[in-house]
Amino acid sequence: MLTYQDVMELAELTEDEIHAIAEHEGVPEICAAEFGYYLCHTPDGVPRIKHFILDDIAAARARGDMQEVLKLRAVLAHFARTHPEAEPAGR
Repeated sequence: MLTYQDVMELAELTEDEIHAIAEHEGVPEICAAEFGYYLCHTPDGVPRIKHFILDDIAAARARGDMQEVLKLRAVLAHFARTHPEAEPAGR
């Protein structure tokens, strides 16, 4: 039986990245980890995850949660460093 930690490690995403997917999609984190794993292995998946995080930043900003905005910006920066395919070609 796989644990949440096992699934998180297989997803190749951090806990914060998985949390951002869960928030964006409105699903439990275990489902977000599985979805994140799937997205990381599809041609347009990594840019989609980046878009999810950007949407989460916008939502946090709209509700005035600047602490969450700062946290999500750090999540986005880490995601971009570890998944360079998140950036369109030519950038």
